[in-house]
Amino acid sequence: MAIHTILQQIISAKESGKKLFAQLIDPDKIEGYDHLYEVARNAVDAKVDFFFFGGSLVWKPEPFDMVSTLRNMCNIPVVLFPSSPMQLRKGADAILFISLISGRNAEYLIGHHITAAPYLKNSGMEILPTGYILVHTGQTTTAQYISNTSPIPANKPEIAAATALAGEMLGMKLMYLDAGSGAVDTVSPRMVKAVHDMTSVPIIVGGGVRTPLQVRALHDAGADVVVIGTVAEENPHILSALCTHKVN
Repeated sequence: MAIHTILQQIISAKESGKKLFAQLIDPDKIEGYDHLYEVARNAVDAKVDFFFFGGSLVWKPEPFDMVSTLRNMCNIPVVLFPSSPMQLRKGADAILFISLISGRNAEYLIGHHITAAPYLKNSGMEILPTGYILVHTGQTTTAQYISNTSPIPANKPEIAAATALAGEMLGMKLMYLDAGSGAVDTVSPRMVKAVHDMTSVPIIVGGGVRTPLQVRALHDAGADVVVIGTVAEENPHILSALCTHKVN
């Protein structure tokens, strides 16, 4: 990893117009060491910029230390994407310190953060204060169910934009618009553009991304980092096409 922090890397990419990619790794979906090695190899070939590691509901015991193993397998930075303090672990490069600003559940706004803060202070990880905005795109996602919060309706980009602006004013350095893992559709480019036009911080967009056309539309609308998850689990070979904007 370069000497710059991950936040600096994302900000520099935003300022230069370079688009970035993150691959979401749900530890429950990893079947063993060989599977993780295949994931890492495919990500390196596709020139993925970051791994986001975590899930809304992680319940299987890990057969080995996946974060440290992943870091030893390749040079792609590993960023924790936890839904609760129970998913914290050492060895990652950074953590998305997410506050669910689209919801009104105090535990996900600040409660879990208080529990995690002393551990994170001594962890050596880079802390990435992130405003997390759930967006409804057609079905109830695990993130929505677990957090017990209502997502922003897909046809209300102005609410997402105002929410993101409030998060930026509160000092959050990144905005994450998420349709949820396995969503039937992506966050609309119209909503991404509304957030982009209202805020100045980098924008991460994930959930429901399956095609190069969707990736291009999200990037063109203002997404600085696009997160690839379920589709890479189902078809690892599509990852390179998504990350290079190849259109069949």
